[in-house]
Amino acid sequence: MMSRILPLFTSPPSRASIPSRPRSSDGILQMRRISILRSQFSTMASSANYSLASTIKLNNGIQMPRIHLGVYMTSGRETSTAATHALEAGYRGFDSAEWYANEKEVGLAILKYISSPPSGQAKLERSDVWFTTKLKTNSSYDATRKAIKESIRKCGLGYLDLYLLHSPYGGKSRRLECWRAVEDAIEEGEVRAGGVSNFGVKHLQELLHSKPKIIPAVNQIEVHPFNTRTDITSFCREHNIVVEAYAPLARALRMKHPKIVELSKKYQCEPGQLLVRWSLQKGYVPLPKSVKKPRIVSNAQVEGFDIEEGDMKVLDGLDEYLVTDWDPTDAD
Repeated sequence: MMSRILPLFTSPPSRASIPSRPRSSDGILQMRRISILRSQFSTMASSANYSLASTIKLNNGIQMPRIHLGVYMTSGRETSTAATHALEAGYRGFDSAEWYANEKEVGLAILKYISSPPSGQAKLERSDVWFTTKLKTNSSYDATRKAIKESIRKCGLGYLDLYLLHSPYGGKSRRLECWRAVEDAIEEGEVRAGGVSNFGVKHLQELLHSKPKIIPAVNQIEVHPFNTRTDITSFCREHNIVVEAYAPLARALRMKHPKIVELSKKYQCEPGQLLVRWSLQKGYVPLPKSVKKPRIVSNAQVEGFDIEEGDMKVLDGLDEYLVTDWDPTDAD
């Protein structure tokens, strides 16, 4: 389907597995081994040559695109045109939602592209494109099963690649009941992978402690250098849950920040490219949103540079808990 890159969370050794000093008489060899492991740990993420063809392995073994087009707050022809521009540029992942009311437009653009690709473009199959959508309201098992079927009908794609609970709102019992509906939809072939969105650590712990049949593959949250959410991202990393980064460009609110301007000049890239690259090197799946063709193309052109480890730390240090839309991660 797509070229494969290093799966997340599997190859770099954990710091706990690296001894702090040699414990045998073969001190020199042991020190060399430690040095190599530490080097691998610190450089593995940044050395990957990320592109629109890159994928990441989810905890169910399925490969998912590393960069998706976000279509939040778009509608009608604007949505379908943006999706078409993205397909032409090489995007193979699209992030929609019941709440966005544009599942149909994204699906139609995908189906049209598959049936009649532009001249010079390779023909795609349905399985080459990843479509994500989300449950609007956590209400009940039956309502969730119905919503999944309705999303499949609206997009016209036959099945959903990824289905998320859009938020933790509704309370514990409803969250768990709706997750059970997602599990059953996966088992019946309506959905390939399931996940959550805007779940804080306590919501993730609650779900894992319920001993679900299926562990969430994804938690989609707002994350960027100005809102790093290390509490949630660390928990996800520990439990092999991929973090999808919505608003990875901080909705353009910090494009003129002195450090963003400085580092963009250093790496000879656009501020948006710097922020997308930061997200990728952190191990996340960014969902940059735009309806303008040049920006859609530009946001994904991140394969030409690596952000140095020191500069990644500088970007991490910009955290100001900037919430650009909503933050349900502390919901009851």
